[in-house]
Amino acid sequence: MDSDVIILGGGLVGLTLALALDAHGLTSTVVDPARPDAVLAPGFDGRASAVASASWKMLQAIGIGARLAGKGCEIRTIHVSDGLSPGLLAFESAPDDGPLGLMFENRQLRQALHAAAAEAANITLCMPARAVTTERGAHGVTATLDDGRVARAPLLIAAEGRNSPTRAAAGINVARWSYDHTAIVGALEHERDHGNIAYEIFYPSGPFALLPMPGGHRSAIVWSVRSADGPGMLKLSDRAFLAEASKRMGDMLGSLKLAAPRSAFPLGFHHSARITGERLALAGDAAHGIHPIAGQGLNLGFRDVAALAEVLVDGSRLGLDLGDAQLLARYERWRSMDTLLVAAATDGLTRLFGVPGRTASAARRFGLGIVQRTPPLKRMFMTEARGESGELPRLLRGELG
Repeated sequence: MDSDVIILGGGLVGLTLALALDAHGLTSTVVDPARPDAVLAPGFDGRASAVASASWKMLQAIGIGARLAGKGCEIRTIHVSDGLSPGLLAFESAPDDGPLGLMFENRQLRQALHAAAAEAANITLCMPARAVTTERGAHGVTATLDDGRVARAPLLIAAEGRNSPTRAAAGINVARWSYDHTAIVGALEHERDHGNIAYEIFYPSGPFALLPMPGGHRSAIVWSVRSADGPGMLKLSDRAFLAEASKRMGDMLGSLKLAAPRSAFPLGFHHSARITGERLALAGDAAHGIHPIAGQGLNLGFRDVAALAEVLVDGSRLGLDLGDAQLLARYERWRSMDTLLVAAATDGLTRLFGVPGRTASAARRFGLGIVQRTPPLKRMFMTEARGESGELPRLLRGELG
């Protein structure tokens, strides 16, 4: 199997990259060990993602937006508060500006991407399959799969997630640490309409995020608790869990019901020292992993996709080898500063809002008030939330090259 690139990892980032390349006529072989029936299961498992407005423009440009029409929920306002104390920071999108982002169930994103990949002329999807050996050399990349097939391409792209074996095999160093927190993920039905508002409520034990879902009376939650408390939170009865959630939310949305199963995953930070190697590029969680405090994890991966696709498309039009070191250096330069700044910001916010005590809380509320009363600062944060800061690739502007 010969193609322009081999992508290891067929998750949200890997498949989006394959489809972005397909939209420009470049071919890819996508290898993923997961079973399609497992990742495309019809039931809502409580996992949802915020797709920033710039990322949504890219999905529309490559044809995925039409497949997701009517399935997302607009985020029109973001409320940030220090606990339930008076005073909050409100980011509100003007009617003419479009939403700050859209919330989607992860399964719906997966279903749309898989359906598009299955129909794409330039994508070979090997799933379930695993690359048992990969060889990167001066003249190209060869990956031998566990079913005996051999894939060849000028470039290998690792989009395998946080514990990327390809990154480890390449000897790329990673800065990492644990937050000693666990994220409880699920969904709630609530009495009152959410009004397309996302809530980020900070507590010393961790933030409680409430994210609007379609229908007006359903929201996804990402609830950060101390790691020692995570197993206990999952074992709580539904009634006890809802009572604890209600304490974190106050009475802002009325009575509550569970709308999806609860699950948990540990929270940590990692940042690769570099995101390229010989005929190798990292994308998504293989390159960086951040706290979900601002809902930017998936969007950072989508920004990787847009930049890498543009670099490869431009290189192809110039007749360059897609594994050329100069092309990869352009991708490295383009993404390194953005990912570092976002990672540092989310890490800093996590630590800042985790400081206990009334004095710290008063200082945080004072800072939120300053931003609320300073329009230029608010616009800067909103631009970042939309994913529209810095030098934007064409796809994040909604343009095919």
